[in-house]
Amino acid sequence: MKFLVNTNTLLKHLGSVQGVIPSNPLVPILENFLFDIRNGLLSVTASDLQTTVITQLAVNADGEGSICIPAKMLTDTLKNLPEQPVTFHIDFNTYSLEIVSDNGRYKIACENASDFPKVPELHKAESLEVSTQLISLAINYTLFATSTDEMKPALNGILFKFQKGIANFVSSDSHRLIRYRYEGISQDVEASFIVHRKAMQILRNALPSENVVLVMEFNASNAMFSFGNYKMICRLIDERFPDYENVIPLKNNNLITIDRQELIGCLKRLNIYANKTTNQVRFKISGNEMQVSAEDLDFSNEAIERLFCEHDGPEIEIGFNAKFLLEMLNNLHSTSVTFRLSEPSRAGIVVPSKSEDDVLMLIMPIMLHNYA
Repeated sequence: MKFLVNTNTLLKHLGSVQGVIPSNPLVPILENFLFDIRNGLLSVTASDLQTTVITQLAVNADGEGSICIPAKMLTDTLKNLPEQPVTFHIDFNTYSLEIVSDNGRYKIACENASDFPKVPELHKAESLEVSTQLISLAINYTLFATSTDEMKPALNGILFKFQKGIANFVSSDSHRLIRYRYEGISQDVEASFIVHRKAMQILRNALPSENVVLVMEFNASNAMFSFGNYKMICRLIDERFPDYENVIPLKNNNLITIDRQELIGCLKRLNIYANKTTNQVRFKISGNEMQVSAEDLDFSNEAIERLFCEHDGPEIEIGFNAKFLLEMLNNLHSTSVTFRLSEPSRAGIVVPSKSEDDVLMLIMPIMLHNYA
């Protein structure tokens, strides 16, 4: 059997699924793409057993069949060819592939398609239609704060919670908690599930630049995200997400509003002088002045800067991890941000001062010596 396809077109589709392939798979067959040709349509599947990604494209084929092709060898070959139509000759008896280009021929040993894991089927699944723009915003706001601690599996992904037309997307790594809320869900669906951070990274990389409809289907064990010719099925994290609503303080009435980029620049400079283990910076807010300082007692390094801010509340001195705070500020897009504080030992909240997006970022403080 043979089919004809453009190198750049195929590479684009392979790139959207390649991210799921593990670097050291438990099962060697997972190092392959599954190519399935039916009715002039090529389906390319990649999997790591937890997440399966499928993309489809039209090809000029003279038959039907399935075969597993080594992913790295195929993509490396196509990347190093100039853009052109190439012909894939597949021999299902010897499990071999020959790629014929204007420059030459390239023969690859392949695998039996029957050895590739079956694509999970979602039984008794609920369905919800949202925009790719919404999912993109939700992932961008929350993904950076997911935990990499495998001992806390519930925090290794993003919580999707739908209730009464409101969607909440939440992540936490125990030091920070991020909640992005959207109130425009047209379908009345009540559901809650956790999607692993790797699946969310893969989906984010595949989302189109234009805003299109994305269909979510989910049951107790799996979720599927599909749009256009792309589909991702992933196993959900079977854990209970912490009760995040009770963690968010309601009486943080000490308000500090400051230019976001100015604070980012300040924190980047001061973190050079902070202790490399704690990354602690000290905020002292009095009147309309924010004094930010950092020190590393082990090496006698210290730095201090003063910034203008709008302040509504009593004087306060509080410590934060500069690295965590920088990640939060870099994932907001407003000109200025507002800190909602209460006491030096209690969680602070950071929100964009003026934004159409309802996003809340909570950060735990670092205890300062004079409050210890």
